[in-house]
Amino acid sequence: MTQPFLAAALLGGAALLAQAQTPLQVIAQQPPGSGSDAMTRAWAECTARQINQPMVVQNKAGANGILAINYLKGQPADGANVMTIGMSQMTITPFVHKQMPYDPLKDFDGISVIGLSPLVLVAPAGSGIQKLADLEKVAKAQAGGLNFGSPGKGSPAHLLTTALTDAMRWPATHVPFVGEAAGLTALMGQQIQVMTLVIGTAAAQVKAGKLVPLAVFAAERSPLMPEVPTIAEAGGPQVLARPAWIAVVARKGTPPEVVQRLNAATEKCRADSAYVSRMQAMNVTLVSSRPADVTAFAERDIAVWKPLIEKLGLATE
Repeated sequence: MTQPFLAAALLGGAALLAQAQTPLQVIAQQPPGSGSDAMTRAWAECTARQINQPMVVQNKAGANGILAINYLKGQPADGANVMTIGMSQMTITPFVHKQMPYDPLKDFDGISVIGLSPLVLVAPAGSGIQKLADLEKVAKAQAGGLNFGSPGKGSPAHLLTTALTDAMRWPATHVPFVGEAAGLTALMGQQIQVMTLVIGTAAAQVKAGKLVPLAVFAAERSPLMPEVPTIAEAGGPQVLARPAWIAVVARKGTPPEVVQRLNAATEKCRADSAYVSRMQAMNVTLVSSRPADVTAFAERDIAVWKPLIEKLGLATE
């Protein structure tokens, strides 16, 4: 090999090595210690092993994901930054603002849908509510109807429960809380009568005998609560079989080869026993997906949530 070719080869190899060692930044749109953050870190650690490239998680919490999204949109579309994003940010958050802060169908390149986590409607133990049908009597027996809580206005829990009471024609009053934990405390104290929770949050309290599960908002029963009926089985509308989901996205215009590389790595993680165990411990059902599935999931849920938000007049300035 001649001297110029040898030099070029060495330089090329050094460039590839440098690229492989440059950390890829993973933006988490929820604070450290949250369920979303834990899923983000599990994904980042497994994916880093698959692609042999370091990944660094950066938390950009605030405004229900809008701060993280704005940060991502401000970075170059070179694949050096990706973000985990939830069903709420992809299908609800932009539509509860009269001036959309971002467009979930135009601002991102989908990489992968990581997994699903069902939501479950629960009542406090000792309230006399044992099944979904019991809510009708409660709703019609008191002024203001059924009092139901949620982690906040415009959250998936708020919209699911509202859509349910609307479809069943039960009078109801929404009681928003700052976060799921505050609502759970009020629920167990019987200050509210029902609440929709992430199944992982509900499971421990159901096992402890403090909550009664009424229905899972999913098309199939959850292995975590196999005795609990789906919303359709319990007598509610099938259209509300809407589990929460988490995905990975990049800024629009990211090179396709970067997107495909990370998607392939995510698929390999589904066979990684350590990763599977961590996700199962968080009650996440892993799914196989292609990059286009992120948009497909979003479009499917937007078709349900956007008309409901408009009907209820939930959009604010």
